Amino acid sequence: MPLLKSSYNPPLFFKSGHASTVYSGLFRKVNGIKQERERITLSDGDFLDLDWSYTAGGSESLVILLHGLEGNAQRPYMLGSAKLFNSQAYDVVCVNFRNCSETPNTKYRSYHSGATEDLHEVIEHVINSRRYSNIYIVGVSLGGNMTLKYLGEQSTPNEIKGAVAISVPCSLYHSMLELHKFENILYAKRFKNHLLQKLRQKQEQFPDLISDKEIASIKTLKDFDDVYTSRAHGFKDALDYYEKSSSLTFIPEIKTPTLILNATDDSFLSPECFPIQEAEENDSVFLEMPRYGGHVGFYDKDGIFYNEKRSLEFIKNV
Repeated sequence: MPLLKSSYNPPLFFKSGHASTVYSGLFRKVNGIKQERERITLSDGDFLDLDWSYTAGGSESLVILLHGLEGNAQRPYMLGSAKLFNSQAYDVVCVNFRNCSETPNTKYRSYHSGATEDLHEVIEHVINSRRYSNIYIVGVSLGGNMTLKYLGEQSTPNEIKGAVAISVPCSLYHSMLELHKFENILYAKRFKNHLLQKLRQKQEQFPDLISDKEIASIKTLKDFDDVYTSRAHGFKDALDYYEKSSSLTFIPEIKTPTLILNATDDSFLSPECFPIQEAEENDSVFLEMPRYGGHVGFYDKDGIFYNEKRSLEFIKNV
């Protein structure tokens, strides 16, 4: 589809991509939403925790929310979206990826940008256990990449009516290069520290699968993907993982109406993460590239972020 013109124009302070990113990640607060947890058992014997919130009076429409790297169902960008959708007659389920809720998972493997097998199981569980005729997927960052890959790699159930992917690293390799640049050093260090903390927990559970020496060798996010992500999930190395899990190659096959919202001042995203040609050649894919917004930092004056308003607007109209 033709590229969408964006109307997003935040206050002056939030015209800095870094200010938007940091405020959204560290300072935003969302209150007034009640979640109920459901634990589901996966086909490999592991589990996922799903946090549900409901609109008053019940609904036939459900939004599945997917978080980003080292996120969870209680991150403000998840709660903000859930709160808005609940207020507009949609039930919401926020998915905690493996090892992202309070309880460590039971397998050595975890989650990653291309782990669509877990998303598939969530959707099958919802369809088989609930009565929703309209299901929508909204993925943020890593969750956005997973959303696009899921939609493009297989035929989707009839209940899936639309999707939104926000701040998406469509090319994982090129996004990794951006994260390793000096301007992103603090973000990369924060991500790496969280990931290493969880990896040490995995080592306690599975001491024969990873050594102290291997953990000590991890100096960068790419090192983490070489040492753990790739090996734990059946890839040869980090580059193989990036190539096979990047959503960019799956976007041409998407047949579900899908909005991609990537800000051009998002320091996590390289030019390759803006699928302009892919969107122009696919009638089902809509690409909006606001000038501002940083990484998941689309602040708006009324406390409801622009990405949340656009997700609701798009889903209402598909």
